Amino acid sequence: MTFTECAVRLFGVTAWALGWTPDLFWRATPDELAAVFGAASGEAGAGAPPDAATLDRLREMFPDG
Repeated sequence: MTFTECAVRLFGVTAWALGWTPDLFWRATPDELAAVFGAASGEAGAGAPPDAATLDRLREMFPDG
């Protein structure tokens, strides 16, 4: 199966299961897709949740408003 065929199939699944538009799908990283489908399938996460310092740093980098 080619990359294009795999991408089209994966998009179809994300559109059906998550309601993602093509724009959302193509902006997502492979790690984000893996995290979403891992969570949906009940698989363990990629490790421990972020600590308070990491969350504070992310809030500074990506303020909500």
